[in-house]
Amino acid sequence: MNKLLSYSLIFTFLFSFNLFGQLKIGYVDSEAIMNQLPDSKDAQQRIDTQIADWEKELKEMQKEWKDKYDDYERRKLIMGNQKRAEIEKELVSLETKIDDFRQSKFGVNGELYKKQEEFMKPIQNQVFTAIEEVALEKELDFVFDRSGDLIFLYAKEDN
Repeated sequence: MNKLLSYSLIFTFLFSFNLFGQLKIGYVDSEAIMNQLPDSKDAQQRIDTQIADWEKELKEMQKEWKDKYDDYERRKLIMGNQKRAEIEKELVSLETKIDDFRQSKFGVNGELYKKQEEFMKPIQNQVFTAIEEVALEKELDFVFDRSGDLIFLYAKEDN
């Protein structure tokens, strides 16, 4: 519903400008452009390497938890209450450590997001600067990105 409303507003906006003259609209696929740039490929490779390292570390932590849990399950009937509570506390602590690690690396504001910003932002800025230069040169009124949702990349200032 929200998408439909956005499209309706955009087309109404564009139609109202069309009454006064011909609009020049450009479309780009920024994702395809980014995928073809060597700098982008290099940045993505560095990000992928970092992700692989974090996933390996996460799997090791999960294996440690699983091994402790399996050992606990085998021996819990012969353990005393105090020892059982101690090991259960360790297991909960390991689970928390795993969840914290996952959030710190892959969460909304985790290191992955920061690395993507750090590596990709300069490249994206280059692409968007080039798009703006072409739009000015070709005297386009609007430039849309077709790689995802309908997104304005450029709008002529006097519109």
